[in-house]
Amino acid sequence: MIHELQIRVLPNIAASTATIKEYVSREKGIDARTIKEVRVTKRSIDARQRTIFVNLSLKVYVNETPDDQPFHKTEYPDVSQGKKAVVVGEGPAGLFAALKLIELGIRPIVVERGKDVRNRKADLAQITKTHKVGTDSNYCFGEGGAGAYSDGKLYTRSKKRGNVEKILNVFCQHGASENILSDAHPHIGTDKLPRVIENMRNTIIGCGGEVHHQTRMTSLLINGDTVEGIETVDTETGLEQVFRGPVILATGHSARDVYQYLHSSNVDMEAKGIAVGVRLEHPSKLIDRIQYHNKEGRGKYLPAAEYSFVTQVDGRGVYSFCMCPGGFVIPAATGPEQIVVNGMSPSNRNGQWSNSGMVVEIRPEDIDGDPVMKMLEWQKRVEHDCWLQGNMRQTAPAQRMCDFVNGKLSYDLPKTSYAPGLISSPLHFWLPSHVGSRLREGFKDFGRKSHGFLTNEAVVIAVETRTSSPIRILRDTERLMHVRLKGLFPCGEGAGYAGGIVSAGVDGERCAEMCAEYLVSRQ
Repeated sequence: MIHELQIRVLPNIAASTATIKEYVSREKGIDARTIKEVRVTKRSIDARQRTIFVNLSLKVYVNETPDDQPFHKTEYPDVSQGKKAVVVGEGPAGLFAALKLIELGIRPIVVERGKDVRNRKADLAQITKTHKVGTDSNYCFGEGGAGAYSDGKLYTRSKKRGNVEKILNVFCQHGASENILSDAHPHIGTDKLPRVIENMRNTIIGCGGEVHHQTRMTSLLINGDTVEGIETVDTETGLEQVFRGPVILATGHSARDVYQYLHSSNVDMEAKGIAVGVRLEHPSKLIDRIQYHNKEGRGKYLPAAEYSFVTQVDGRGVYSFCMCPGGFVIPAATGPEQIVVNGMSPSNRNGQWSNSGMVVEIRPEDIDGDPVMKMLEWQKRVEHDCWLQGNMRQTAPAQRMCDFVNGKLSYDLPKTSYAPGLISSPLHFWLPSHVGSRLREGFKDFGRKSHGFLTNEAVVIAVETRTSSPIRILRDTERLMHVRLKGLFPCGEGAGYAGGIVSAGVDGERCAEMCAEYLVSRQ
């Protein structure tokens, strides 16, 4: 018999299957010897009061052993003889699009401008050592996309738009911890996600698909009103190659050369709102003490604490974004003469610092310029200004939090996780006024809501700009195909239709389904 239970327990009880089993036996009057297995199906922490509780949903197997695995496995057939579709980009949208195409009997041809997920590491290390950013292999470009080495958080609010559970199950099938199926804010971790991505790639190749790294798309093959494939160049050898088939365009939110090409080719696009701000870094022990209402911090049984803040200042949202407990701030630029920061966490989240993006909503009507490209161009100017303030290196301009709020230059800066280093800078002076002024008011509000949060122990690091795409490539809402060009399926974050790993994966699957329907319709 299977009992489905909801329990609310102290962290020490929720810490292991053994203690949960003991609690269920005692509180529910079930003989422990008859409990063959306990599975946690949902887990969340309630830290609203001084006593912290963990909410658990359970499946308790009494006098029977589960005959299935905790996740649902997807069958991927051999598609080596199937019709072809081209997938541009091997981030989450591209990976899940390729896997879904295989499910549907289509042979995916995946092209990725960056290196494979393992060989990217050397290029990431060079950013810190030499302060030089590779334009095709960096924290944003390469197998796995921006999420591979910038945290691997799987939390999303996009459940109405697709099968989120399916995405999580596919990750588990390829080596992710089964905890992501139950945690309220699931997280794989930058130390474990690369292997999961490798396994996904191996599935694609093992089923007859192709994956081409260091292969950058240079143009679409357009015949009248139909996209029939792409032209590419090998970024190492310069070899040009053509791949034919309908195109799922999943290039990520930082592929500015793609946007420039599409704009010059009169492909229908529009400017899209973004959020811009800073990375805010606190000592993780301080965040633990604040969030868990305990001067001792999180103790033995609780994870590194998270937070979420949102407010309105002068008609625009100010909010925390991509919170990384026990994590690191990283250099996420994709080219020369720009500084961009982001955050990441390993799976155990046990670092000395915790950080989050603190950003301000920017709408197209807030910026002057070209109707399509103005948000991208403004984003570029802010990043270039930041680079100038950082002594034209990847040394990030920074300011203590209270100094930023009070308009004072910081004469020294706290220790930081940001490996290329920080330089004291008057962010309050040179950040765009409609960003800096709103951030300052937002920080004051967050400090009132959470005593101790507004502190000079925290450091404000500039500049966080790549929260989402500054452009939306227009597509039909039903067929997900470009509004004018048949056979082109703008997809994921880069197309302006997703906002994270899971939502990008969901969008990749949906685009693959529509691409398969398109191929059938052309038979």
